[in-house]
Amino acid sequence: MDYQICQKTIMDTSDLNISFNEMGESDYFTNFRDNIVPNWKFGNNQQAFLHKMAEKIKSVKTGNFDCILGISGGLDSSYAAYVVKEIMGLRPLLYHVDAGWNTHIASKNIDNLVQGLNLDLVTDVINWEEMKDLQLSFLKSQIPDQDIPQDAAFFSSLYRFARKYKIKYVITGGNFSTECCREPNDWGAYPGVDSRLIGNIHKQFGTKELKKFPIMDILDYKILNRYMYGIKVFTPLNYTPFVKIEAERLLARKFKWTPFQHKHHESRFTRFYEDYWLPNKFGYDRRKVHFSSLILTGQMTREEALIRISKPEMSQELLAVEFEYIADKLDLNRDQLMDIFNKPNKTAYDYPNKIRLIKIGSKMLRLFGKEKRLYR
Repeated sequence: MDYQICQKTIMDTSDLNISFNEMGESDYFTNFRDNIVPNWKFGNNQQAFLHKMAEKIKSVKTGNFDCILGISGGLDSSYAAYVVKEIMGLRPLLYHVDAGWNTHIASKNIDNLVQGLNLDLVTDVINWEEMKDLQLSFLKSQIPDQDIPQDAAFFSSLYRFARKYKIKYVITGGNFSTECCREPNDWGAYPGVDSRLIGNIHKQFGTKELKKFPIMDILDYKILNRYMYGIKVFTPLNYTPFVKIEAERLLARKFKWTPFQHKHHESRFTRFYEDYWLPNKFGYDRRKVHFSSLILTGQMTREEALIRISKPEMSQELLAVEFEYIADKLDLNRDQLMDIFNKPNKTAYDYPNKIRLIKIGSKMLRLFGKEKRLYR
């Protein structure tokens, strides 16, 4: 199709499924206006609901903790921890999954929050040899969805722990304020942990058996967790005003928390993947989605976003350093990683998967109002 860019966001025809109305407004904008804002209302005037939810969560607590909260050291989960403890008055157990790619800043942020909020932390350190083998398998698969190994570790470990200790509420930092636009699936945003896809890619390219690596399939997550184990997910940031820069300043002031240059930069692999691998190998710039969310929620101007995406997020010098670091950590040299980079691109659809079932589930979530963001 001819190139076109949304007149209200910076989403464009690099999303092949984008659509525009006669005013040049994309469906990202119209979906936000028509389906998200009327229900969300920017998180305003919902303090009473937060306190009501706090009482509900306390009523089904088990043990010493009211709920469990996955924390990465990034903004969304860090601010969620603050809201849950200081505004809702709950005592969450903080749960961190170390998949081997933490930045020093992320680790320090977590330590500062644990001490400053006086909360307990459990850290699950993923077996690095298995993590490395699965990460390499995905790189060799040539698909854009390179964060699946980390996501599988994060979600699977967290929910297994919640099941084991009968914790009924999982708190996440998911929110409309910075995430009202969802990355298209084609941009490496494969929806959920697909055990069939993971197993087939690892069988073809892996060399080690995944004996300890946690994999909880998305169907377990969506069905068994909810209906057999009674686990519910709550996103408190949707029920309180959440402005990125204000949240960063509050966390910095209270907990000496350090902000990141951009979303997902708490993981060194994700930073490399989103800033180098994905745009240079596949032509997808996820900043368009991230900045469009901030534009729609009044936290960034469209002009600022266009200037920002006109150049790489990280300098060429830093990207070169990161390329060497990723290669070395995966026991490759630079030429070997570059050889993988230069091989023909594929998609997740080139491997056996459960995407058809996942899409049906996602459509049902939208039909019943559980997911209001665009899904494609």
